[in-house]
Amino acid sequence: MWILIVIMVFVAGIFILFQYPGSKTMSDFRESVDNRIANTQKQTDVFAEADLVGLPAPVQRFFRSCGYLGTPKMSYMKAAFRNVDFILSEKQTIKIDYTQYNFVEKPERFAYIRSSLYCIPFEGLDSYGNGFGSMKGTLGKVIPLFNQQGESMNKSSLITILAECFIVPNVALQNYISWEGIDDTHAKATISYYGISASGVFTFNENGEAISFQTSDRTSIDMSGSVREAEWSAIYSDYMNNNGIRQPRVLKSIWHYVEGDCVYFNENESEVVIKYY
Repeated sequence: MWILIVIMVFVAGIFILFQYPGSKTMSDFRESVDNRIANTQKQTDVFAEADLVGLPAPVQRFFRSCGYLGTPKMSYMKAAFRNVDFILSEKQTIKIDYTQYNFVEKPERFAYIRSSLYCIPFEGLDSYGNGFGSMKGTLGKVIPLFNQQGESMNKSSLITILAECFIVPNVALQNYISWEGIDDTHAKATISYYGISASGVFTFNENGEAISFQTSDRTSIDMSGSVREAEWSAIYSDYMNNNGIRQPRVLKSIWHYVEGDCVYFNENESEVVIKYY
């Protein structure tokens, strides 16, 4: 009888823990974001033609065509995805909610992932701050699943910020990014910070929209820590008008493995909601 009571109390405690909205992972995410916001200097300028001097032609066309000229420069961005397809491993795809913040003054990025595995809460924290990148996963709010860190993560996190510079366009104008023209629809960009550099190529369409970014400077690291080299692409599509500026509605991420492409983030084309601050 006492054993049964202990088991029932334990199960009830687990149920209450799962129902409680807070967690250490969420607290760490909020603390990181709140700290950066508190120490971020508010931008007071607007995007102007003078900002475009010296940039490759397709980059200039992006700012003009997508309506940023004359609008306020952002200090940071919040992007929120809901019910996104995410490939957790070779045999498992899950649905996730994904909320991220990208900061301008310094290339920093923090993202919180919420989902479930076998009806048990699963959380992730994808972060890059002070030059250090990491990807942590937690099951049941308290059980660590993985914690990927190191030089490969640092560089991969930095290149992700570069890949997303046109969804928070003030980043594209910062001194830590340099540009090299290729042709009328392609431009190479290099991001350098904390002693790390990474590069990739953006592709633009005839409307001036940035539609993809490809690089070999991002490393594929799975839950077990296995490292794999492959080309990586970010895709931006379905541009929509949002208060006078054009933003992509759908963002995807793809690994180009030898055996074939893997759309590991947002194959179901869930819509992203972008807000500037």
